[in-house]
Amino acid sequence: MTEDPYPLCQGPDPDPIAPRFDVPEGAIDSHAHIFGPDDTYDFSPKRGYTPPEAPLERYLALHRTLGGIKRAVLTQPSVYGTDNSCMLDIVDRMDGKFMAIAAVGADITDAELEALHERRVRGVRVNLVDKGGMPFEDIRAVQKFTDRIKHLGWHLELLVHVHEFDDLRATMNAMAVDVSVGHLGYMKTSNPITHPGFQEFLDLMRDGKCWTKLSGSYRITTQEKPPYSDVTPYARAIIEANEDRVIWGTDWPHPWVSGHMPNDGALMNQLADWAPDPAVRKKILVDNPEALFGFD
Repeated sequence: MTEDPYPLCQGPDPDPIAPRFDVPEGAIDSHAHIFGPDDTYDFSPKRGYTPPEAPLERYLALHRTLGGIKRAVLTQPSVYGTDNSCMLDIVDRMDGKFMAIAAVGADITDAELEALHERRVRGVRVNLVDKGGMPFEDIRAVQKFTDRIKHLGWHLELLVHVHEFDDLRATMNAMAVDVSVGHLGYMKTSNPITHPGFQEFLDLMRDGKCWTKLSGSYRITTQEKPPYSDVTPYARAIIEANEDRVIWGTDWPHPWVSGHMPNDGALMNQLADWAPDPAVRKKILVDNPEALFGFD
């Protein structure tokens, strides 16, 4: 039997629970995706999976459950390649409450970049992990491209396994703009926290040009279900490295998760363990993403 090149992935838990801590006013979900309708937006033939539809209405309902979140940053998923239409159409509907991180190719024109900025795009995503997410020839081409987005105040968002990337610190610090790294650096907790690659990542955080998203803990844990206690020391190490460069995101609707689908409320509750101080949580949920994305 031929393997399905676009396997269907499961959807999110339909019954999220409320978080057990008070979510500060103005909280921002800094990493999420919207999928569909499938008859309106075409998937990329280079994708590695096919997600079920995940409409805006369900996403907004999740935010109401998670303490009344009203602002968000949508990130272009690899399944749409460099066609940002689905994401931008959603941002257009949200009256300034949403920002976006787009995927583009090196051949995009300056005028097209300006047009994306007008539609509240504030960064470019390069996915070095999933099929269809790397439209550039190599990381040096990405570095060259960052010169073109510096004047816009954008940043570069990377999905990368930090412990497998040679010369991570030097390469990222050489970018013309700040860098944001997803999913806590995307290193499995089966690797020790003393791993040289993870320690280099922490040093990069301390340098001040790198931001980290506390998202997708289920992607790095070795445990089956939340609270994923094995992730806690890694998250705390990232926060301790530079609490002014850490943001949080749901990663809803959790595309391409195998096994147990975690509850979104249980995932958000991790933040209380990772950052017990409410003042630090406010930085992560409000102040830091406001600074990075330029929310009004």
